[in-house]
Amino acid sequence: MGDSGVTNSPPGAPVAHGFPHLDTVRSAITALYRRLSADGVRTYATSLAPVDAAFADEDDLHLGAQRVARSLVQHLRLPDARMIVGFRTMEHAASVELTAGPEYFIELNDRFRTHRRDIGAALAHEITHVLLHRLGLEFPGTRANEILTDTTTAYLGTGWLLLDAFREDATSRQKLGYLTPEEFGYVLAKRALAFDEDPSPWFTSPQAYTAYTKGRQRALDDLRRPPLTAAGWTGRRRYAKDRRYAQDHPGAGPDPNVPYAFETGATGPRVSFPCPTCHQRIRLPVRGRVSARCGLCRTRLECDT
Repeated sequence: MGDSGVTNSPPGAPVAHGFPHLDTVRSAITALYRRLSADGVRTYATSLAPVDAAFADEDDLHLGAQRVARSLVQHLRLPDARMIVGFRTMEHAASVELTAGPEYFIELNDRFRTHRRDIGAALAHEITHVLLHRLGLEFPGTRANEILTDTTTAYLGTGWLLLDAFREDATSRQKLGYLTPEEFGYVLAKRALAFDEDPSPWFTSPQAYTAYTKGRQRALDDLRRPPLTAAGWTGRRRYAKDRRYAQDHPGAGPDPNVPYAFETGATGPRVSFPCPTCHQRIRLPVRGRVSARCGLCRTRLECDT
């Protein structure tokens, strides 16, 4: 039995920005593909529709929360999982009691009684905890595990709600989850690129849209790194220089400032680099233009090694 919850930045508290957790986020995407398989991840190719998380002020609080929870359970393909949602005064935004099921008890912060538009966001995180619990997928340490949960929520099609809950104005700030707004944007953009889906029309928060565009730029950068042929001239020139150096200095270690590394294999030199979709490392022979497919997510890659 365990208990896990989503954090919320107190109103008015500074919101962290940027990409401080990117390594853990990328590891989470890899772990998700390894646990579910490429076909399993693809079953989530359509995001939760905004109407399924909509919560009007005139809706009954508990019935509305149950309805949204049921939609999230169905979207995440949780079998026979009944969510019982309650409200109480608490430090975190929400928490869930993780048991063997079939019932799960979710508690939401009392402030959601009057901030109903964000109930779906809080529930999305908690119900993803249930999914990961059932899958037996976790990272060591609370922070890394919460980043895994946020990343999974976003990548499987319900996490756009968490980013949309981010709002900043002259008098207040609010953010749910452990990822920064830009990191949520990054994961949502990775998902959008993988499944050809644009979540930006669903954002009601202007700050969420801005964070998404910043995250999307970082996600597009993943597609433009050597040895991928889409890499720019500067990257290609640096890659060629590093390749020559590796050939002349076979014992040299990898450069931590670049995503690729050269190795000496039994059949000749090889280069390893992260897949731009799932971030599993790929190894290819150094022999010029080559078309490859990632063995994990099956993304087709055009490379110039």
